[in-house]
Amino acid sequence: MDLESLSPTDRLIAERACERLIVELVHRLDLGRPETVAELFTPDGVWEWPAGDRRVEGREALRRYFGGRPADRLSRRLCTNILVTLTSPTTATATSYLTTYRVDGHTGGLLPPRPPTQVGHYEDTFQRRDGEWLLAHRTLFLAFGGPTERLGRAERG
Repeated sequence: MDLESLSPTDRLIAERACERLIVELVHRLDLGRPETVAELFTPDGVWEWPAGDRRVEGREALRRYFGGRPADRLSRRLCTNILVTLTSPTTATATSYLTTYRVDGHTGGLLPPRPPTQVGHYEDTFQRRDGEWLLAHRTLFLAFGGPTERLGRAERG
């Protein structure tokens, strides 16, 4: 089966499944259990950040990496302009923009607004394995970035 043989509905379903993975990843990092992000990747999946010289490969390494986030981290990520392109019936690519708001040392309560910690984009590749779409490779490119603020005693919950 080739890409041209997919019906418009099948294309839409595949594109939506990939878009859903992007949104689900952000949800798990910010509001779920970060270590479960690894389940959204293929067993040999890769997350990398070339400018930070970071590369994490394989589900176990991804689970440790994302599960190692500070317990007192408060983060909210916005992913927009998600453009998914099917490259075959079982592969796709996507570009999405991100804005990350993040502080460490949060113990609860509402905080005054802060500038974003990161602004950039992701380039993703996806594979459909055993009927399920998964992330195969995610690369982060930052246009703007800075350190994660650690809250002072007066700002904690």
